[in-house]
Amino acid sequence: MITLRPEPLTAEGFAPFGTVIQRDGAENYLINDGTTRRFNALSHVDPGPEGEVIVSIFHGARRPSPIAIRMLERHPLGDQAFFPLGGGDWLVVVAPGEQPTPANCRCFRAGPDQGVRYARGVWHHPLLVLDATQDFLVLDRHGPGTNLEERIFEPDTETVIEGI
Repeated sequence: MITLRPEPLTAEGFAPFGTVIQRDGAENYLINDGTTRRFNALSHVDPGPEGEVIVSIFHGARRPSPIAIRMLERHPLGDQAFFPLGGGDWLVVVAPGEQPTPANCRCFRAGPDQGVRYARGVWHHPLLVLDATQDFLVLDRHGPGTNLEERIFEPDTETVIEGI
């Protein structure tokens, strides 16, 4: 059995996979007669050729414990970004390269004020929430072409997340 232990989500640790979206350390300034602080250009979302960026809300439900990692997905034509709309911590599982395996997966624990942008083609697990349910604002690509690939792991390779 392979065990993943969540590590804190940091910009440096997540850099090979995309961008951490957070206010901490971000360029910011006051707008609207000084009543609103704008944290500017926290990330970008590349929709790729012939695509456009769309905004959706995903409503995630907690998976049974222990959380098993049985597959990963990626979006070869454009980026995808997730930002929680309230709730608590949540998990981000990613893997480098073209041929992800359970052994090369990494698990990050994101705070309720952190989002992520998966770069185009990055293997990642679908939404993993720790609350009973949690909503996310999602920016991703809409357009022609197949923008989803899945990698199902072999059934005899059990991978679970511990320490959550």
